[in-house]
Amino acid sequence: MANLKELRNRITSVSSTMQITSAMKMVSAAKLNKAQDAITKMRPYSNKLTELLQSLSATLDADSGSDFAEERQINKVLIVAISSNRGLAGAFNTNIIKKVKSLTETTYKGISTEVITIGKKANDILKKTHTVTTNNNSLFDELSFENVAEVAEDLMAKFKNREYDKIVIVYNSFKNAATQIVMNEQFLPLVAKQNDDVDTSSVSDYIFEPSKEEIVNDLIPKSLKMQLYKAMRDSFASEHGARMTAMHKATDNATELRDSLKLSYNKARQASITNEILEIVGGAEALNN
Repeated sequence: MANLKELRNRITSVSSTMQITSAMKMVSAAKLNKAQDAITKMRPYSNKLTELLQSLSATLDADSGSDFAEERQINKVLIVAISSNRGLAGAFNTNIIKKVKSLTETTYKGISTEVITIGKKANDILKKTHTVTTNNNSLFDELSFENVAEVAEDLMAKFKNREYDKIVIVYNSFKNAATQIVMNEQFLPLVAKQNDDVDTSSVSDYIFEPSKEEIVNDLIPKSLKMQLYKAMRDSFASEHGARMTAMHKATDNATELRDSLKLSYNKARQASITNEILEIVGGAEALNN
């Protein structure tokens, strides 16, 4: 009977866990729908703005370029690692941490590297092995363009003041609920489109007012802010997709385990009843003899 009691307790525990994971799956699914809609609508604007900036930048003279496009010898690199504040999202945060460690150990090996984390999970792990200068956990409390723009302005100021020679963003790009792609995206200096890829005739068909230089210098800060905001939105949608998928799998596993435990419980109960019947029959036979 002690074995039966243990099985009953395990069945109750697994059933409670299954209810929790199922509820978390539904909550993440609801949040994912809103986050996916936001990033889907935002991507065309962000991509077109980047394309326009690259096309205009490629037609400018080298000496008229922006400070943000200056190529320098890389002596110090800043990595912006975007994770989440909560776990239970499968390999979502682990992939970001692995990518940051891979960059510091291979691509930027021997180069002074510092990290800015956006999200509690990356900060908790990376601060043990890397130099984490800033942690912006509060951005996900109210994810808006204005809040992200402040962080982007700080990054631009650090690059302009030559505190860093290169800034990269590591984040999860949203593809669908089950797939997130880890991105290593250069933030600064600006990545200019090669002249071979630019249709200069289409650019020269326009009359620019004010000049192309002024337009580019005005677009660069907006484009950089939008690039970071898009990365944040991508990561936010990816987080809910990863959590929904993880909770769906956890619910399926809990259901399978509960059914297995119920089968074991019924077998054990049937065996116990059979033993009791055999004992009664044996006792009756002994009395008759």
